[in-house]
Amino acid sequence: MKNNNAQGILFILLGMFIFAIQDTLMKYIIASVALYEVYLIRTLVSLLVIVFYLKITDKPIIFKTHYPILTFCRIILFFAGFSFFYISLTIMPLATANALFFCSPFLITIFAKFILKEQVGIRRWTAVIIGFVGVMIILNPDFSNFDYLSTLPILCAFCYALSMIIIKKTSDKDNVYSQSLQFNAAAVIISLTFYFFIGDGQYDNINHPASQYILREWFGDLEFTLPFMVIMGFSAALAFLSLFTAYRISSAAVISPFEYSILVWTSLSGWFFFDEIPSIRVFIGMFFIVSAGIYIFMREKAQDQSIATEKPLR
Repeated sequence: MKNNNAQGILFILLGMFIFAIQDTLMKYIIASVALYEVYLIRTLVSLLVIVFYLKITDKPIIFKTHYPILTFCRIILFFAGFSFFYISLTIMPLATANALFFCSPFLITIFAKFILKEQVGIRRWTAVIIGFVGVMIILNPDFSNFDYLSTLPILCAFCYALSMIIIKKTSDKDNVYSQSLQFNAAAVIISLTFYFFIGDGQYDNINHPASQYILREWFGDLEFTLPFMVIMGFSAALAFLSLFTAYRISSAAVISPFEYSILVWTSLSGWFFFDEIPSIRVFIGMFFIVSAGIYIFMREKAQDQSIATEKPLR
């Protein structure tokens, strides 16, 4: 089925549009919810949606993993990455956070070289360097007055890249649906654990939006936030199914560049809903990052070597 590239592109565009909706909803309710409250509802709904999908498509529902230690590491990395990315939305625009996250192909390339011992040529190393130049252009670090929280999307990309390396090792026995079930089930358990320790808001005594987002009392405005969190859960599951359908029926090297379409959607939603207009510097940085990422995808196709292109970047 790896030849239906037109449909694959449509599925990628749909998935990234849905992810942009999810990010927009998260930023919209960010002052009224706790981070891991959202994590709980989102992953619980996503888990139910994926189980329902597997039931109606007569696919097996498998939670067991053949790689328990690696799966545990991947779950922790996903959890940390989720936390880093959405905490970053308390202090930066949607489009900027997403642009910085897209340094993940560069990190995946680096990890593939040193962990998987893949061969990476001078052209891809050049693209990696150019991509990180784009990151530096966006961050524009002034170390005398630098907000280190602006590096959170990069930490998210770091966690994501490592988790993709793990998935490359575990996918021979654990299929994509079982890996998603494992992650969402573990996320529900982790979130409930956080609830018993910080859910009452007793540690919410620091006047900073990021701290308040993590530590505020759970379910304080549930009448307002619950519908948004449920929609986010559905959107996460639908986006996941859209992206993995795209990668199942299409050539990864052809469709991967279309994941950058989320930068268009988040730029538009940030401008429309939050009056966020990226600066010229941010657009220049985006150009460097996107150009370098697409070049890495092209070189992987030329070398018949799927590393960064093997899995979706969201």
